[in-house]
Amino acid sequence: MAGQQQQIGRAALWMAGWLTATLSTTVAGRELTHAMSVFELMMFRSVIATLILLPFVLANGGIRPRLSQLKLHAIRNTLHYGGQYAWFSAIMLIPLAEVIAIEFTMPLWIAILATAFLGERMTVPKVFALVVGFTGVLMIVKPGHTADTGHAVALAAALLFACTVTLTKYITRRDTALTVIFMMFSMQSILGAVPTYLTWVSPPVTAWPWIAVVAIAGTVSHYCLSKAISLADATIVMPMDFLRLPLTALVGFWLYAEGIDLWSIIGAILILAANTINLLKARSA
Repeated sequence: MAGQQQQIGRAALWMAGWLTATLSTTVAGRELTHAMSVFELMMFRSVIATLILLPFVLANGGIRPRLSQLKLHAIRNTLHYGGQYAWFSAIMLIPLAEVIAIEFTMPLWIAILATAFLGERMTVPKVFALVVGFTGVLMIVKPGHTADTGHAVALAAALLFACTVTLTKYITRRDTALTVIFMMFSMQSILGAVPTYLTWVSPPVTAWPWIAVVAIAGTVSHYCLSKAISLADATIVMPMDFLRLPLTALVGFWLYAEGIDLWSIIGAILILAANTINLLKARSA
């Protein structure tokens, strides 16, 4: 029991690293969208992350053995590239906390996709969680009233990320997490070459520290999350990620004077409740 508690404690520390890295990426992304296009921002992130990961890849078997599922990686990373573009665009359009709240619908989309493509059963608790979660989305988006393009873009990002997670379930049957991350950043460097060239502006000197934050924190966040999940069950680790929503709301208020209305708060609570239902069901399964 003591050893298990120690493992959970270490997982919590890695999740703290995940939260710090993702919050840093969010703020840096918001700052950089004022200085360059989203395509250029994503290119800097991908190229620098690829260079960071390359020595680890070369020291662990090289690149060639990681190409056995090239087509699957290409599909996954094209979808992920679209999701990243939508996510970075959304943080420029609507309050940060609303982007993160809508991002938390990703597990709900995954439940639908897993039922459609992976043969998983759609149980009553899953249906209830979906109804609760998407009711929360409607409260944030407020269709026909104050809906913003940013909400639709954030929802598209969550759906595209859910597709990539579903594909990752296939890919990781044969490939390691290092392969998945390296292929993601290297392929996205190629995908982004033309749109980056077409939208290129020379970054001002003040942008370079933020570029470094996006590239390094964006890479470190993946590693921290993987380590946390390796030390404790996902049903223990992932609820810690729920802290990202109130922390992002505080950062948005502190740095950008962003307020959140009551409907958005209730909607966020419903989305988190839906995720909690899924996690409790997974723990009891």
